[in-house]
Amino acid sequence: FNVSDIFAAHRVMAVSAVVAAVSTGIIAVAVDSLGPAVALRFLTGLALAGVYPTGLKMMTSWFTTGRGWAVGVLVGALTVGSALPQLINSFAALPWRAVLIVAALLAALGATLAWAFARSGPLTRPAPPFNPRYIFTLFAQRGPRLANLGYFGHMWELYAVWTWIPAYVAATLTAAAASTPYDASRTLVGVISFTVIGVAGVVGCLAGGALGDRYGRARVAGWAMRISATCCLLAALAFGQSPYLVVPILALWGASVIADSGLFSSGVADVVDPRYVGTALTMQTA
Repeated sequence: FNVSDIFAAHRVMAVSAVVAAVSTGIIAVAVDSLGPAVALRFLTGLALAGVYPTGLKMMTSWFTTGRGWAVGVLVGALTVGSALPQLINSFAALPWRAVLIVAALLAALGATLAWAFARSGPLTRPAPPFNPRYIFTLFAQRGPRLANLGYFGHMWELYAVWTWIPAYVAATLTAAAASTPYDASRTLVGVISFTVIGVAGVVGCLAGGALGDRYGRARVAGWAMRISATCCLLAALAFGQSPYLVVPILALWGASVIADSGLFSSGVADVVDPRYVGTALTMQTA
C-alpha cells in the first residue's frame, strides 16, 4: 500500500531489513522442519518488499536530471549482491545454516546503515493521504500500465536467466570438454557465472541508465530487450562450443538482461503522482 510514502523511507527500509534479518537468523539457528521455515521465509519476503522499492524511491527523490543513471547504480548494487553467492560458492561450499547466518548479518548491517545515514532527497513530497486504491490507478493510466507490463516481462526473463546461467555454464563446459582443456569445475562455473551476472550486469545497469537519460528510457529499454532476446537464441546455438565463443555471448546477455530494469523503475517514477512514487515502485516490484 502507501507505507513508504506515508512514513519516513529510511525508517521503513531499516525496520524491514531488521525483520528480514531476524526471520532469516531464526531459521539458521532454530528451525528443523518445513512448516516454520516456509512461514519465516514468507515473512522475509514480506520484509524485503519494504527494502528494495523503498530504496528506489529514495534514490529517485534526489534526482530529476540523471535519474536513470542514479537508479542504474542502485540496481547495479542489487545485481552484484545477487551474483556474489556464485563467486563465494566457487571457492567454498558453506553449510546452509552458515549461509543464512551471513545473510542475516548483512541484512542487519544494511538496516544500520539505512537508519543512520540514508535519507530521502529534496524532491520528496509531504506524506500524502492513505490511499490504497492508488495501486488500481497505476493500471488505469497508460504510462504506468505499460511500464509495469514491460517490467513484468523483464523480471520474468531476468530471474529465469540468473537462475539458469550456472546450470548452462556447467552443461556447456561439459559438452565442450572433448575439444577444449576446460572442465565444469565448481570454481570455473562460479567465476563465469559471477562475471556474467555481476560484472557484466553492473556494466549493463550503468550503460542503460546513462543511455536512457540521453536517448529516452522506453527506447533504450526496448533495445536492451531485443539484444537480450537475441543472446538467448545465440546461447542455444553456441551450446557446447568453445568458452571463447560462449562466454562473450553470455556476458552480453548478462549486461542486456538487466539494462532495462532501472529504466522501467525510473520511468514509472517520472509518470506517476509524485506523492505516491513509493507506492508505484512497490506495486511495480510486486
